[in-house]
Amino acid sequence: MPEIIYYVAVSLDGFIAPLDGSLEWLSPYNVGDEDYGYDKFYQSIDALIEGRRTYEQALTFKEWSHPGKPCWVVTSRKLESRLPEIHFTSATPADIVKHISSLGHNRIWLVGGSALAGSFRSAGLITEYVLSVVPVLLGAGRPLFGGNGAIEKLSLVEAKTYPNGLVQLKYTQAQGA
Repeated sequence: MPEIIYYVAVSLDGFIAPLDGSLEWLSPYNVGDEDYGYDKFYQSIDALIEGRRTYEQALTFKEWSHPGKPCWVVTSRKLESRLPEIHFTSATPADIVKHISSLGHNRIWLVGGSALAGSFRSAGLITEYVLSVVPVLLGAGRPLFGGNGAIEKLSLVEAKTYPNGLVQLKYTQAQGA
């Protein structure tokens, strides 16, 4: 089975975005040369899976935010892309992973959003969680995971703190759980 990594920024109160989906709350943490390990992580992945809202938000940026990597957008809508590396699917999480894996991709970034992450978590497909906990309380918004899921025991693999208060936590599924 390929590795499915949920790599995401999350507020201290558990939201990946405010209700409007904006990313402005992250702007104070995107200054200077610190990338919180993002470039190294991005170089380590083979492919991406993201939800429609995340995809549409990425389209508002000056440049495509995932260059050089194939990306599967999970949606029930009929969408078209200008880029050949973008694929649209309405398949189940298990079928998406099976298909991407059959193409030789072994390390896949589950980009978001919360409903998509919740469906992958419920299917037991996430093998690693990398949470960049931002010292901000949003009060309300899009939760880290949408939907319901069973209790899942995790093991902390790494914790890194940054001078600005951001803490990056890496978890994998607990052995014997």
